[in-house]
Amino acid sequence: MNTRDLQAFVAVVDSGSMVRAAEKLHLTQPGLTRRVQNLESVLGAELLDRQSKPLKPTAAGNEVYALARTVLRAVDDLLLVASPESEPSGELRIGLPPFLAEVALEKPVDVLRGAFPRLTLRVTAGWSPTLLQSVERASLDASIVLMPSGTVPPETLHATLLAFLPTVIVAARTLGLPDTPMTLADLASYEWVLNQDGCGLRSALRRAMEAAGLPFNVAVEAFGSELQLSLVARGLGIGLVTPDMLERTAHLPALQVIETTDFRTGVDVWFVHGSVPGRLMRAIDLLRGSLAEVLTSGKTAKQGKDTKRARIRRQS
Repeated sequence: MNTRDLQAFVAVVDSGSMVRAAEKLHLTQPGLTRRVQNLESVLGAELLDRQSKPLKPTAAGNEVYALARTVLRAVDDLLLVASPESEPSGELRIGLPPFLAEVALEKPVDVLRGAFPRLTLRVTAGWSPTLLQSVERASLDASIVLMPSGTVPPETLHATLLAFLPTVIVAARTLGLPDTPMTLADLASYEWVLNQDGCGLRSALRRAMEAAGLPFNVAVEAFGSELQLSLVARGLGIGLVTPDMLERTAHLPALQVIETTDFRTGVDVWFVHGSVPGRLMRAIDLLRGSLAEVLTSGKTAKQGKDTKRARIRRQS
């Protein structure tokens, strides 16, 4: 069966005339007639009542007409899949670490919805190793992942470094830690309140402690920055959070920021995607650009630059 024959039959029914249908498809009338006859021959049924004026489909023709329109729409959709110039539509499946949804995704979602109203966004929260695997397996189209500095995403993925995300170590003021900068060795005697294993922030800290040959003891694994900061404020352990989280928490008055001399407090933020349909590429590009703008502007960027400048001053 030829889709051109389906197209010819649908055009005849829509226009009610062989002449108008031939003009619409830029065919001669004999050429159009042959296509309709080919379809009737393949299906073994008469599809047009040729005695009616205007032309009307037979009972079988009505059924074929409805099915033919569905097939032709599906063919159009298939052709758009590979076209990067087509308007993004369908689903775009995005993954990101839980706390970044609070600080980085609001504006990009608004931008995507405004630019591509036919696009449906599916957002999945998870830890970076799981998100990377999901992109590799094509169960996610794209993801933001956090990785310790010096590590990069798999070469099988398209990866863009978006930003360096600063973090701060915090402790309860009641612990009485000094206001002067401390070393990781100084902190090794304290237990930590952190996300579950797999969190990029925790991975960066663990790598630094292990590289220094220091013990890494987690007192509490708690999901969510506000719960963690509540536990830290009560003295159950020291924590690691982003400046944005720290500024928003209700527990800020009870917390002390701990500076360190030998730990680069932060992680690299990567945007990764695998092979995606052409119709999604414009959305992918817009999402990546919008996320980069959010992560490298305003307060977060300033705090990241201040952290790097302070580190340079300490090293000089």
